[in-house]
Amino acid sequence: MRGTLTGQHYIDDILRPHVGPFLNGLPGASFQQDNARPHTARVAQDFLHHFQTLPWPPRSSDLSSVEHVWDRLKRQMPSCHSVHDLELAVQDLWAHLPQNNIRCLINSMPDRVAACIAAGGGPTGY
Repeated sequence: MRGTLTGQHYIDDILRPHVGPFLNGLPGASFQQDNARPHTARVAQDFLHHFQTLPWPPRSSDLSSVEHVWDRLKRQMPSCHSVHDLELAVQDLWAHLPQNNIRCLINSMPDRVAACIAAGGGPTGY
């Protein structure tokens, strides 16, 4: 995405063209997102009321597998001198991300959820 992601851009560029059709093709599926401002905007919440969504506890980025992936990618990110170079670097790192790392993050979810519950929705060791 270029520019600032607003609630309306979130709907127009992500939810309506991608998430909605995907969820409509998966009866009974639930959608989960974090508490980023575009996700919690009234306009986005109104759009999502047709879908089953899971609540996201405040202050619990530990539960977000993608945050762990982005952290790994950021640590590997080379110095970039243009937006184009940055886009190419991110795409290359993403394409070569070991799938075993993704599986480990997915498999750790029960432990991360238990730790989040034990911490009352606050930070955990993950």
